[in-house]
Amino acid sequence: MRVEPLGDKVVVKRLEAEETTAGGVILPDTARERPQQGRVLSVGDGRLLPDGGRAAHQVSEGDRVLFARYAGAEVQVDNERLLIMSEDDILAILE
Repeated sequence: MRVEPLGDKVVVKRLEAEETTAGGVILPDTARERPQQGRVLSVGDGRLLPDGGRAAHQVSEGDRVLFARYAGAEVQVDNERLLIMSEDDILAILE
């Protein structure tokens, strides 16, 4: 199933958490930090402007992004956890 966000919203798949530390210690699931990076899966049609037009998104499908720690709403679609967030919650595009 494809999730099509509305307006200025984007759908992001969070990247997997690191399983080991830099020193090689294996982390249990409960000790892992939730990554603040993800891949943009789809974007809405843009923010509504006062004149009725739409502002284009700065991110596009496939971009790797950095977002705020508690950004977006987590949803489960087809056994996959996705984040639906406002484009304003995205801090940077990673290259």
